[in-house]
Parts: sequence; structure tokens; C-alpha cells
Amino acid sequence: MQGIIDFSHWSVYFEGLAAIAILAVATWLLSLRLKDVSIVDSTWSIMFVAAALVYLLAANDFGFINIAILVLVLVWALRLSIHLTWRNWGEPEDHRYVEIRKKYSPNFAFKSLFIIFLFQAVLAWIISLPLLGAITLGFEQNLLTTTLLTLGIMLWIVGMFFETVADYQLARFKSNPSNHRKVMDKGLWKYSRHPNYFGECVIWWGFYLIALSMGAWWSIISPLIMTWLLLKFSGVVMLEETITKRRPEYEDYVKRTNAFIPGSVKHQEKLREEHA
Repeated sequence: MQGIIDFSHWSVYFEGLAAIAILAVATWLLSLRLKDVSIVDSTWSIMFVAAALVYLLAANDFGFINIAILVLVLVWALRLSIHLTWRNWGEPEDHRYVEIRKKYSPNFAFKSLFIIFLFQAVLAWIISLPLLGAITLGFEQNLLTTTLLTLGIMLWIVGMFFETVADYQLARFKSNPSNHRKVMDKGLWKYSRHPNYFGECVIWWGFYLIALSMGAWWSIISPLIMTWLLLKFSGVVMLEETITKRRPEYEDYVKRTNAFIPGSVKHQEKLREEHA
């Protein structure tokens, strides 16, 4: 029955975990040499490529849709990894990890394997569920499944646009020394305080719709977790905890710009008043 994964498929899922864990441990060993755990950011997206490859090889189905899904994962993962590697190259350890290092010292080098690298590996493994469903389940073509597949790909394209363009705009803004301590509120950043995170979220809802077109409705835990991470855990909340101290103009930016979904705060308030 479409949408139901048997035991053999779930065993493949655990093989995906093994591949991700191996990559995480290798990254941890490199971090010990560099004395910088920030490199986990660069390998986070690559963990999904490792999982997708395991799922594809196990499915032994190299049809057009499966290859297309792998390409979508590769494009997303490589762009994000290259961007983060370039952004962090030559920079000191990210301040977020510096705080974690202080909190869990002494013996942070050993502890980091579990609280950072394997923790992110398990998260990536859980979030990879739509890839498992999309790659290992067959596609039964009909109006509904074709519509879901098309919408999923369209969402992926929209998400990639927001994530890629927002990252590029912010990188250009930061490259100008005159913008030091200023707030980026141009381009996509005029409509959302975190358009790159919004794009990331949309990408994973796109992957979910693709999986749903194969009947993998149970993989909805993936985009829900990703949305929560971006909004409440390692994304918006964490970045905005101290940003007003570093950029005084940010408080005014908050008042006029949505945190996540693109749109003016005032415009949203006006819409609420109109529908009250």
C-alpha cells in the first residue's frame, strides 16, 4: 500500500543514521584539530546528502523522480554548506559555540561530540524522514499526487530563492565597512527580519509535499521540527537575544518588520483590524 513503509525500509532509515553519525564523528575529529566546533554548521546540510544517498542506493530505483529529489537535496545542501564555509572562513569560533564551550568546560572537547555533533546528527536524521519516504516509496501518478509533487517542487524553488538571495544580500551588506553596527533592512530584509530562515522553512515544507505525494504523510514531523528550530531554538530567538545591544537601530526594525513571514508589521496589524 502506498505510504506504508515495511521493516526493510525502516532498516534503511537506520542505515541513514549510521551514515550521518560517521560524518558527524569525522567532523568532530576535525574540530578537535581546529579547536573550532563551528564547522558543524558547514557539514549540517551535507548530513542530508549522506542520508539521501543511502536511501537511494537501498531503494535501487534510479528513476527520474528519485534522481530529481537527490538533485534538489544536493543543490540545497551544497549551496548552504559552501555559503557557511565561506562566511566563517578565517573567523574565530562562532559566539554561540563559545558560550556553549564555556558552559560545558572542562572536558568540552569530549562533551562536544555528544552535545553538538551527535545531537545535530540525530536532528538531521529525524528531519530526513521526507527524503526516506520520497525516495523509497513508489509514485502512483494521478491528479492529486501530481499536484502535490508540483506544489512541493514550487515551494522548494520559492524557498531556495529566499534563502539564496537573502544570504547574498546580507553578505554584500556586511562586506561594506561603513555598515558596521547598522541594520540590514533592504531587499528581502525589508519584508522579513530573517528571510533566509523563512526560505529554509519553505524548502522543508516543499520536501514534505513531495514526500506526501508518495503517501509519506507520517513525515510531517520533519517540517514541524525544522520550523520550531528556526523560530524557537537555534534561529530567530537565539539571534535576537543580544542583537539590540550590538545594533541599537534593531529595535525600530523589529517594530516595522515581521520576524519570519515576509510582510510589514503595520500591514499585518491593518489586516487584523479589517477582519476584527
